Amino acid sequence: MKALTGRQREFLGRLLDLYQQEAAPVHYSIIADRLGVGNVAAYEMMRLLEERGLVQSEYQRPEDMRGPGRSSVVFRPTPLAMKVILGLANGRWSEREWEQARTRILDQLRSGKAADYEALLDELLERLPDEHSPTVFLTQMLTAIALGLHSVKGVADLKGIRNALRKVGLPGELDLSALAGLTVGFSLVEHLNRRYGSALAAHAKKYQAVLAGLTLENRGRLAEFTREILDVVGI
Repeated sequence: MKALTGRQREFLGRLLDLYQQEAAPVHYSIIADRLGVGNVAAYEMMRLLEERGLVQSEYQRPEDMRGPGRSSVVFRPTPLAMKVILGLANGRWSEREWEQARTRILDQLRSGKAADYEALLDELLERLPDEHSPTVFLTQMLTAIALGLHSVKGVADLKGIRNALRKVGLPGELDLSALAGLTVGFSLVEHLNRRYGSALAAHAKKYQAVLAGLTLENRGRLAEFTREILDVVGI
């Protein structure tokens, strides 16, 4: 497949994020609004991506419409879309990006500047939708999950989950892939800011897809990193 342009990557990435957040096809006007472009430009780009097999369109009528009415065109990403997005960074583990992302996050957590974990969590959730490096995405996602748990560390019902997370990746213990389910569960936790829970749950599918492409060695590195950040934040 011919490589995507930067603008095509931007539109496709935004569609993927919105589709995961809403769990439903997305109207092109919403994409236009999020990217600050006109509706016509967004519609034409969706049609272009559809020609390349990355997007599928369908017609949808408003639920409350009766009788003859005008249908809306909505778009959903195809299975190929996620593979292409992950392939933008060759889908490979980057040693340089891993060391930089790991060091930066641990420094933030350990420094006085990161004492307000809520501010750091806000920052991570803002970055996640536009992060196309598999290495950096996973590092940021795992940190966001840990900080989400930190924000509800006083909730007795989650004690078992926190204890299990401390052993993540160890033989016979919780696997990293199980954390995708935890992000969905976050959206149901009454004590957690609902915005955080919804944002984390929206990235669960992407998290699973990226994680599935890693070697056992690199999954082990991420598991060790997860235990490390849980120690730093006091879980």
